[in-house]
Amino acid sequence: MPASEPKYYVLDTNILLHEPLAFLNFQEHNVVIPMVVLEELDHIKDRQKDVSRDARVAIRSLEEALHDATPEQISAGVPLTRIAGEHQANGHLSIFPDFQLRQTESALSLNENDHRIIQTALQLQATKSPHKVVLVTKDINMRLKAKGAGVNFVEDYRTDQLIDDIRLLAKGFHKFEGNFWDTVGDVKTEQDGRDIYHFIARDLFPALYPNEYLIDDTDNFAARVDSFTDSHVKILDIGRERLMSQRAWGITPKNIYQAMGMHSLLDPTQDLVILTGPAGCGKTLLALATALEQVVEKGMYEKIIVTRNTPEIAESIGYLPGTEEEKMAPWLAAITDSLEVLHKQDENMESSLNFIMNKANIQFKSLNFMRGRSIQNAVVILDEAQNLTAGQLKTIITRCGAGTKIICSGNLAQIDSYYLTAVTSGLTYIVERFKNYYGSSTMNLNGVVRSSLAQYAEENL
Repeated sequence: MPASEPKYYVLDTNILLHEPLAFLNFQEHNVVIPMVVLEELDHIKDRQKDVSRDARVAIRSLEEALHDATPEQISAGVPLTRIAGEHQANGHLSIFPDFQLRQTESALSLNENDHRIIQTALQLQATKSPHKVVLVTKDINMRLKAKGAGVNFVEDYRTDQLIDDIRLLAKGFHKFEGNFWDTVGDVKTEQDGRDIYHFIARDLFPALYPNEYLIDDTDNFAARVDSFTDSHVKILDIGRERLMSQRAWGITPKNIYQAMGMHSLLDPTQDLVILTGPAGCGKTLLALATALEQVVEKGMYEKIIVTRNTPEIAESIGYLPGTEEEKMAPWLAAITDSLEVLHKQDENMESSLNFIMNKANIQFKSLNFMRGRSIQNAVVILDEAQNLTAGQLKTIITRCGAGTKIICSGNLAQIDSYYLTAVTSGLTYIVERFKNYYGSSTMNLNGVVRSSLAQYAEENL
């Protein structure tokens, strides 16, 4: 079959929940929605969960594409060009009547919805030859079952996957071998107040991003990329000693990676700071300490809003007694643990915590109730961001109004979501999307500082 021949993509329900307009992302190819997918969307749309909104958006979008079509046209395929808006889809969308499938001894049981979707792909594979039929699902086990059942082509949904290997993810810093200044030729230097800037030839840098930190093997050099052109790079000379001497709410960095992360967190020009790294590297503690420093000590912001992704069982916080903050407290224990660490030397730690909670106006919020808000003059700490999709992170980041800093932290080695991997996580997505934005910084906090036990476990388990 020629490569230019259109393919048939059969979409699983989780694809439309992951991205409700996913059926518009297959260019000239044809998209097939099994009837059972519509049934599952219908069951999900009325639940009190965040995913219910995505189900409703998907249903409305499908209705817009098919609203004037006859039953025969819907089965045969309706042109996607009829949908207004910015998209490149010029294939066809059809609904496959999987209820017409008949159970045979050699087929998977049609009593299960996943099996009906797999059988739809097998039926199209038999009737649409030589056209390529591809089953698209984010369910890893379903991909294995489909392969075992005889589906030739099974794929994950990769439209929002920006990298193929997590090792290629931007780390927020670049380390030069040896002494940095030994590799540099002509340098132009300028001083602006207490800050010293150097202008260096662009060809010395293999890859370059705004606000990327530069370090070398010595104990002296540390800098940050300020701006760059095709020929030169302007770097801010910070120095390791200055970085390591920073202090926020009584804590100082324990390694150069924490020092670079703290420098970004305390920089008022950085509206988005992304912290990645293994468990025990200090992501949450740094985020909270710098937030308290900027809210209480410096008065740069008015409040701290803390939120995180909650497991499915906790998506609806229910009607039991208690405020939203009280109901969210168990899921945000990492924050309260960090508060206790910051105030463990106080004479009365409990009184100190209550005072700081009120003084800094720390609010624990459910992620589900962030949608539609406009957050002004606040520090937003989004913990465990590795379990969020790109769409969910977009929802949170677009809530941030004037004078708001958002701190996203997460460990890509500890993803709890059924359908996300390290390369498809929303945290990976925003690291790649924002690496060229001058108002954001990323820092991978290498090294475990929690304890020698935690470090050994991270390295050997």
